Amino acid sequence: MDFDLRPKKLDVYIVKKFIVTFFVALLLIIGIVIIFDISEKIDDFVSKEAPLKAIIFDYYLNFVPYFMNMFSPLFVFITVIFFTSKMAADSEIVAILSCGVSFHRMMLPYLFSATLIAIFSLCLNLFIIPDANKTRLDFENQYIKNRYKSVGRNVHYQLAPGEFVYAESFSKWNNTAYKFTLEKIEDNKLVSKISAETAVYDTVNCSWRLKKYFIREYNDDLTDKVRSGKQLDTVIDLSVKDFYMTEKTVETLDYQELNELIDVQKLRGDANVKFAQIEKNTRFALPFSAFILTIMGVALSSKKRRGGIGWNIGIGIALAFTYILFLRFSQMFVHAGALPPFIALWIPNVVFAIIAAFLYRIAPK
Repeated sequence: MDFDLRPKKLDVYIVKKFIVTFFVALLLIIGIVIIFDISEKIDDFVSKEAPLKAIIFDYYLNFVPYFMNMFSPLFVFITVIFFTSKMAADSEIVAILSCGVSFHRMMLPYLFSATLIAIFSLCLNLFIIPDANKTRLDFENQYIKNRYKSVGRNVHYQLAPGEFVYAESFSKWNNTAYKFTLEKIEDNKLVSKISAETAVYDTVNCSWRLKKYFIREYNDDLTDKVRSGKQLDTVIDLSVKDFYMTEKTVETLDYQELNELIDVQKLRGDANVKFAQIEKNTRFALPFSAFILTIMGVALSSKKRRGGIGWNIGIGIALAFTYILFLRFSQMFVHAGALPPFIALWIPNVVFAIIAAFLYRIAPK
C-alpha cells in the first residue's frame, strides 16, 4: 500500500507521546525500585560502613542503566498500551482513521519511536552497561556480600591445541592451585606432563611457581625422562581470573572482550562459555523486542473499550512479564544443552512476533 512517508504533525504528536511517556515511566519505576533496594540493603551499607558517595555514584548511578535495560520490554509495552489506550478512549484513534490515515500509516511513528528505543537499548548493552557493571559489582563484592566465587573443584582447561591443564582445587586466599597438572599432547600421544603439589600465581610477574614438581617427557620408543625439584617458575596462558569466571563476569565485558572470552573458553572446553554466549545473544535479542512489543501493544489498545484503559494496561503488564520470563526461561535450554544459544535466546522474539503479526492483522478490522 502506498502512503506518504513525509513527517506530519500526527507523527510528531505520537513520537512525542511515546518517548516522553517511556522515560517518565522509567524514572518513576526506577525511583520506586531504588527506594525498595535501599530499604533491603541498608543494613549491609551500615554494617560495612559504605561511603555515601560510593553508594550514590558507584552503586546506584551504575544500577540505573542496568535496570533500565533489563526491564525495557516491560516499559515499552506499558508505554504503548497506556498512551494508545488513552488516545482510543478520547476517540483520537477514530478521528485519525476517519481523516483517511490508514492503520498501517499510523504505525510509522510508533515504529520510528521503537527504533530510537532499540538503538538506545543497544548502545546501553554494548558501550555503557559493561563498564557500569564493573563498578557496580565491585561495590557489591565489597559492601553488600561476597559474590566473588571460584569456578569450583576439578578444573579442566585446554590452554592451546594439545595443551591441557588440571587443578584439583584453587584457593583465592593465597592464589594457589592444588594438585596441578599440565599435559602436552601431539598426534594423540602424550609428549610431556608436569605435575606439582601446588602452583602459586605471581601477580607481579604473571607467572606460576610450581612447588614439589615432576616433569615427565615421553619419547617415541616408549621411554621417558623424569626430572623433579622443589620449585620451578613457569609462564603459561592461565591467570587467577580464569578461576573466578562466573555468570556475573560476562556482564562486565564489552562486545570485543566477550567474543574473545567465548573463543578462549571454547578452546579450553570451559562449561562457563554458556554464560558468555547467553550474554552475547541477549544483548541483541532484548533491543529487538521493542519492535515486537510496540506492534503488539498498538494492536491490543487501539480499540476503544468499555471500562476505560485499565483492562488494556492489565493485559499489557501480563504479556510484558510473560515475555521477560520467557526470555529468562529460554536460558535453561542453553544450560541443558537442548538448543544452541542463538536459537534459544531468539525463540521468545519469534513466538511473540507471530502473536504480534496475528494481532496486527486483525486490529484494523
